[in-house]
Amino acid sequence: MIDHAGIAALIPHAGRMVLLDAVTQWDSTHIACRSRSHRDTDNPLAARGRLDVLCGIEYAGQAMALHGALLAVSGAPPAQGFLASVRDVDCGADRLDDLETLEVTAEMLHGEAGRVIYGFALRSGDRVVLSGRAAVVLDV
Repeated sequence: MIDHAGIAALIPHAGRMVLLDAVTQWDSTHIACRSRSHRDTDNPLAARGRLDVLCGIEYAGQAMALHGALLAVSGAPPAQGFLASVRDVDCGADRLDDLETLEVTAEMLHGEAGRVIYGFALRSGDRVVLSGRAAVVLDV
C-alpha cells in the first residue's frame, strides 16, 4: 500500500491538492485508491461549503497520474499528462462532501505513445457516485 506521502512524491500536485490518501492496489492496467479529503471543510475544490460531484474528475485524474507514475520506467520521470477530454460521465450523486470514504478506480483502456484512455469510477460503499472515460495526452 502507498500512503499519502508516497502519493505526494509521485504526482505533480502539492499540499492540500494531493487529494488521495492511499493506493490500495495497482497493476499494469488498473489502480484503486482511497480518499477522505472530500470531507475536509477546507478542501481546495469546495465552493460555498460543498464539494460538487464533478470535482471527482480531479480525484480520478490524480489516480490516473499516479498510475502513470507507478508504471514509469524505474529512475525515469513519468511523462507529464494533460486531461484532454472526459466522456460518458455519469453522476450518481450531487455532491461528494456528504459521502463516506471514496474509492477511486481507474483502468487503462487504451495506451499508445502520446495518448492514454482511462475508464474511471468513484464509489462510496456499494454506490457508484461518478464514472466515465478520460483521454490524457502525454508530453513525450
